[in-house]
Amino acid sequence: MSGQLPPLIVHIIYRLGIGGLENGLVNIINNLSEGRYRHAIICLTDSTEFSQRIRRQDVIVHQLHKRPGQDWASFYKVYRLLKQWQPAIVHTRNLAAIEYQVCALFAGVPYRVHGEHGWDVFDPDGSNVKYQWLRRALGLLIHRFIPLSQHLQEYLLTRVGIPAKKITRICNGVDTRIFYPRREDRGVPEDCLLNLTQKLVIGAVGRMHGVKDQLTLVRAFIDACETSAEFALTARLFLIGDGPLRTNAIELLNAANLSDKAWLPGERNDIPEILRSLDIFVLPSKAEGISNTILEAMASGLPVIATRVGGNPELVLDGQTGCLVEKEDIEGLSLAMRDLVADNEKRRQLGEASLRRVQSEFSIDSMVDRYRRVYDKQ
Repeated sequence: MSGQLPPLIVHIIYRLGIGGLENGLVNIINNLSEGRYRHAIICLTDSTEFSQRIRRQDVIVHQLHKRPGQDWASFYKVYRLLKQWQPAIVHTRNLAAIEYQVCALFAGVPYRVHGEHGWDVFDPDGSNVKYQWLRRALGLLIHRFIPLSQHLQEYLLTRVGIPAKKITRICNGVDTRIFYPRREDRGVPEDCLLNLTQKLVIGAVGRMHGVKDQLTLVRAFIDACETSAEFALTARLFLIGDGPLRTNAIELLNAANLSDKAWLPGERNDIPEILRSLDIFVLPSKAEGISNTILEAMASGLPVIATRVGGNPELVLDGQTGCLVEKEDIEGLSLAMRDLVADNEKRRQLGEASLRRVQSEFSIDSMVDRYRRVYDKQ
C-alpha cells in the first residue's frame, strides 16, 4: 500500500552502552535499508552517549530504568510499549532480556527473535541448569535463535535442546570504513599523558567486569615487566573501559610501581582512533561469544592475543593472525606479550594476516544481509 510505513523491529537489550552486543545492534540499524525496516530500542536499564552512534534519526530509544533483580513492573511496562507500538518483530539479546519474550507473546507480536551474543557474568560457561531450562521453556515462544559463534550454536543444540531448524548462526561483522590500520605515525589519544615515543602499546577495550577479566591482563603485564627489563622499558598498557575492575586494576599497578606505564581512562567514544594507537591487542576474557572488539582490532591491522574460550578461536587463528592462551593463565599471557613485543616482524605478519582475514570473512555487509534474511521470514 502506498505510504505504508516499513515494519517495526523492537530490540530489547539490558543497556545501551559501550560493548560488543550494543555495537552489533547499532551496525545493523545503521546499515539495514531504511525503506525495509524501522527500529526501536528498549533499554531495560538505561542508555548512554553510545546511542549517538545511531545515524538514523527515526529510531526510538526508550529507557526503563529497571531496578536490580526481578522487577515485575518492568514486564508490564514492556508489554504496554509493545501494545502501543505494535511491532512486526521483537528481537531480544542475551539472558538478561530473554524473559521479555513473554511480553512479546502477550502483546501479540507475530515474529519473535532472540540473539545469544556471549555468556553472562553470572553464568560464564553456560553450565547453570536453571538458565538452560529457562532458555528451553522460552524457546517454545521464540521463532528464531541467532547465536554468534559455533560454540554458542552447539550450546543451544546440545545443552538447551533448541531444534536446529530454529537456529541461524550469524557472526558479527566490522565496519572497515571506521576501523582501519594506522596510515602514518602513531597518534596519541586525547588526554593520554604517557610518552609513547619508541614504545609499543598493548591494549584492551571493553567493560571492566568479571567475565572480561582485565585483572589477569594487568597481572600478566606486571609479570612481564618484572621478568624482562627490555619489556618494561618498551611496553605500555592501555585499558579502555569502565566498570568495577578498573579500581582494582589501578591498585594492582600502583602496588607494582607501574602506574606510569599504564593508561586507564575509563569509557571512551574514540575507540577507532585508540585502536590505531595500539601495537598489540589483548582480550583476556573468561568467556566470550564472537567478540566485536577482536574484529575491530583485526580490522585495525593488529596482532591479537586472546584466551582460548567461546568464539575466540573462530576469529584468532593461533600462530597465523595472533596467539591463543588459556583463560586466567598469567604466565602464558605474559610470555605471549613478551614474545610479540620482542619480535617486530612477527607482529607485522600477524597484523597483516588479521586484516586480510577480516576483509575476506567478516564484512559488515554480509552480516547485515543475513539479519535481513532472518527478519524477512516474519
